[in-house]
Amino acid sequence: MRGKRAVIAATVPRHMSDQNALLKVLFTRRAGHYLTNALIVGLIRFALLIPYRARLGFVGWIVQHLIGPVSGYRARALENLAMIWPQMTAQRKDEIVAGCLNNVGRSFIENYSAEDFPARMAKNTPQGPGVTALEDAAARGQPVILVTGHFGNYEAARACLVARGYDIGGLYRDMKNPYFNAHYVKTMEAFGGPVFPQGRRGTAGFVRHLKSGGQLVLLFDQHVFGAPQLDFLGEPANTALSAAELALRYDALLIPFYGIRHPDGISFDAVLEAPVPHSDAMTMTQSLNDSLAARIKAHPEQWFWVHRRWRIHDN
Repeated sequence: MRGKRAVIAATVPRHMSDQNALLKVLFTRRAGHYLTNALIVGLIRFALLIPYRARLGFVGWIVQHLIGPVSGYRARALENLAMIWPQMTAQRKDEIVAGCLNNVGRSFIENYSAEDFPARMAKNTPQGPGVTALEDAAARGQPVILVTGHFGNYEAARACLVARGYDIGGLYRDMKNPYFNAHYVKTMEAFGGPVFPQGRRGTAGFVRHLKSGGQLVLLFDQHVFGAPQLDFLGEPANTALSAAELALRYDALLIPFYGIRHPDGISFDAVLEAPVPHSDAMTMTQSLNDSLAARIKAHPEQWFWVHRRWRIHDN
C-alpha cells in the first residue's frame, strides 16, 4: 500500500504541486491582509467615537508604545538617527523617535477624521512667500506642483488650501494590503481634489490635471531604486527627479510646502516656501532635499524616520 501511494504521488504533475503551494501562500497572505485590515478598521471606528483631542492622543499613544516597537519601526528609526547624528545622546534619540511615532499615529487618525480635521484646518491661514506665488499662478492658469515629504501632516496644509478654493490633486502609491488600500484612498479623496494611483493610468490623469492649470501634491522623500544619489541630511540618498522634471516640462511652479504640527499636538502651521527657481532637475531636486532637511533639523520628531531613506548603505 505504501508503494502504491508513492507511485501515485510520483505521477502528480510537478506544476500542480507548485500551483497548490502558490495558492496556499496567496490564501495565507490574503487572510493576513484581511485580519490586519479588520484590526485597523476596528481601531479607527473606536477612535472616531472619542472626542477629537483625545482621539489624536489615543492613536498617537498606540503607535508610539505598541505598534512602533512591535513592528520594528522604532528600531529602524533609531538606526537612521544613529547614522545621521551619531554624536546625539541616546536620550535625545529616544525622544525624537517617540515623537515621530506619536506624530504618525496622530496623522493617521487625522486623515480618517473626514469632518473634524478639514473643518479645523479650514480656519488656518497659509503662511510664507509661496502663498502669493500660488495665488498669482492660479489667477493666470499656470500649473503648480506642491512638493513635500512625510513631515508633520501634509494633509493639514492641503486641507487649508482646499478650503480656500484650490483644486489640489495628488498621486499616491497603492498599499500592499488591498483591503486597507480601498478605504485609505477614500480618505485622500475626502480632502478635495482628484487623486491618482501611480502607474500609467494614474500618471495620465495626473498630467491632464497639471496641463489644465491645476495644482498637484507630490511627496519626494522615499528611496527610489535607480534614482540619482543626492545629499539628504549629509548622506547620499537615491532621490526621484520627477517633481522637478514635471515642473520643467509643463512650466509649473515648484513650491515646497509643509503642515507643521504645534506643540499642542492638534494645531498646525500651513507653510508655503518660495518657489524653487527653474534650472535643471538635479539642482532643483537638491533644493527640495535642502528645504526638507532644514525643516527636519528644526523639528526632527515630525519626520518619518521609519523610512529606509538611505538604502544605498544596505548594498
